[in-house]
This record gives sequence, structure tokens and C-alpha cells, in this order.
Amino acid sequence: MKSYALFKEYIWLVNTINLAGKITLEDINRKWLDTDMSEGLPMVRSTFNRHKDAIQDIFGIDIECDKRDGFKYYIGNSEVLKEESIQNWMLSTLSVNSVLAESKAVADRILLESIPSDGEDLHKYIDAMKHSVRIDVIYHRYAAKEDSKMTVEPYCVKLFKRRWYALVRSIKYGHYTTLAFDRIKSISLTTDKFTLDADFDAAAWFKECYGTVRDDEEELQTIRIRAFGQEVFYMRDLPLHYTQKEVETTEDWSDFELQIRPTADFFSPLLSRGPLIQVMEPQWLADEIRRQHEEAAKLYEEISL
Repeated sequence: MKSYALFKEYIWLVNTINLAGKITLEDINRKWLDTDMSEGLPMVRSTFNRHKDAIQDIFGIDIECDKRDGFKYYIGNSEVLKEESIQNWMLSTLSVNSVLAESKAVADRILLESIPSDGEDLHKYIDAMKHSVRIDVIYHRYAAKEDSKMTVEPYCVKLFKRRWYALVRSIKYGHYTTLAFDRIKSISLTTDKFTLDADFDAAAWFKECYGTVRDDEEELQTIRIRAFGQEVFYMRDLPLHYTQKEVETTEDWSDFELQIRPTADFFSPLLSRGPLIQVMEPQWLADEIRRQHEEAAKLYEEISL
């Protein structure tokens, strides 16, 4: 069987069990026979067991059996389905691809946003990570008159707001910096090996950040944001940060708190909400957002409508 067909079956099995909570193999089979993938043939236990093992190996998802509850299967570590991991990203992407592949009849009514792959440079960078070799990079920073040339160690990649970023360690200065792939002119792998810092954890590095900017001089702070009207629902459904929690609710507004190091890239989502949110704490952040709103308003003062 082709790999893509197998992945479709893995995805279907995970989604079926996850949606059911707990489900017997017999009920799985009934649902399986209703799909075009089955071609009218049941999923025998040996196939189910192979799929279960492959799902654990590829996605890190444990399908377990509760023998005390009628031999029902369930996701033993369902928390991984909420993590920002490459396995969960793969599962989500393949799930969407599977749905889209079966929806060709309405393809012209399914509108998507493109996510740049950044082609050969991204492949080279990941290859350098796998082989632990330094890379030579030609990079163009915004507003810079000339390109920068640097030799760096590739530590990790991060996808944020439809853009790929690279976290690298500078050979010349020894510090970490983030590079946007759309501003990388070229990447060349060297033959120089390097050893990843033993205490480096990619997820932990960005844990207290909003996006890709980390400033250790900025203290970790509790941010309190008040959302008004329907913006409350958007804040609930699309949290600004994984630490966000709703702490107070009224008929007209709700307050949310999150713990981050508020760097400049965090200003954009706050400003984009306009009058729909208000920064309550800390005061310096509320003052900064107000100042930027006032500066923006000045741009329109001389425009005659």
C-alpha cells in the first residue's frame, strides 16, 4: 500500500477514536466500512494492531485498551493532540489534506492561505541540524544597506504567523539570534562540526515569548487584558499565548491573564484589536499601547473625508 494511503488510514483511526472518547474494535469497524478507504473490507485485528504501532512510532500517540470497560480503545495521552509539536503539526496538516483530497467537487469553494516552504534553504538548514554542521549565511536585514555574511550554528526552526524562522548561534559573538527565512539570501553547509549546548531546549527557549523575539533583559510579567463584546469569544477560541486564562467575566467584558516577556512583537496583536481590548496591567504596557494608538490617530487628522 502506498504511504499516503496508509497515512490517511492512520489519521482516520486517530480521529475516530479521539472523537468517540472510547470505542470498541467492532464499532471502529462499522465506521470503517462506511468509508471509501475500506473498499468494503473490514479492518482485521492484525491490521489494526499494525496501525496502532505505526501511529505510536510516527506521531507519539498511544492507543490503549480499557479491558474493564468492554475492551474499548482510547487515546491514552490525548494531551499530545494539543501540543505544539512537529508530530501534532504533521497530524493536523495531513488531516486537513485528507479532507481536501476528498472534497474535489467543491474545491473552488475552499479558500486557503499559502504557507511558504522557503524551498531549498529550509531543507539545507534542517539538513545542517541533522548533521550538526555549521552553516555560512548571507542575510539581508530590513533597512540594511548591505547583506550580512555570517557563520552560525543551526539550533532550531519555528513557524510563526505563516513565516519560517531560524534560531542560530553566532560563531563570532557566541550569542543566539533569530533569522527570518524570507530574508536569507543563501545558505551553505560547511564541514565544521559543532556540539549542541547540552541544556538547550527549543520549546523552552520560546516558552516565555509571544512569537520569535526573546529578550532576557525583559522580565517575565503577568499581562491582564480586558476584552469587550464579541472579542471575548475570539480571545477564548484563539488565545494569545498558551498561559492565557480567563480570570474575570461580566456581561460586558472579560479579563484574561497571561505570563510572557512582553517584547515589541507583542504590541502588534494588541494594537490590531483597536477598541475591542484594553490592556489593564502592567501600566507601562497600557501606556505604550495608548501612545501608539495616539500616534496612529495623528496620521488621519489632516485627511479630509
